[in-house]
Amino acid sequence: MIAKSISSRQFEIIQAAGKILSNDGVGGLTIKNLAKEMGFAESAVYRHFDSKEAIIIAMLGFLAENMDERLQKVVSNHRNAKENLEAVFNDQFTFFSKNPHFIVAVFSDGLMEASQTINASIFRIMQVKMKHLLPVIMEGQQQGFFSNAIPTEELTHIIMGSFRLLMFKWRIANFQFDISERGNYLMSNMLKIIQPCKN
Repeated sequence: MIAKSISSRQFEIIQAAGKILSNDGVGGLTIKNLAKEMGFAESAVYRHFDSKEAIIIAMLGFLAENMDERLQKVVSNHRNAKENLEAVFNDQFTFFSKNPHFIVAVFSDGLMEASQTINASIFRIMQVKMKHLLPVIMEGQQQGFFSNAIPTEELTHIIMGSFRLLMFKWRIANFQFDISERGNYLMSNMLKIIQPCKN
């Protein structure tokens, strides 16, 4: 799927940038290295993006649109809320295990602090995830799967924060562990924590 906000050539460039990010991190992503990876002149890359920051912003924009579309499909399968919550995160783990460079972009050290635009792009991704998770958590509280002791929005923040930390650990471990296996283990424990207390 190509995001509506980018051209097919830009999509090819961010795919090549993703390969560089996966292998060499943000520091290795330069216009020179990207041109070499694609077999282009640097000027050809500059026709589409004026900096590596612009490339990362395009990647984050693609991720937000892709995530929105994927999660919309996941939560429309008429499962109960518990199954939907598990399905949302399973979908995320499957996607990121195949596309780890997006995690490098999300945790783009050194650029995040300097760029309000990158921060805004990351915030948009968080909003997309909240958009799909919040109704699932609310429904789960109404159905009795999840505790009502914590407000819906705060419970959603706790769940998202736990998984974001796992993704960050995966990133700094250079993707050396199985994110789906570790993620499912975390989900299993998370469901124990957020279930209603039994009297």
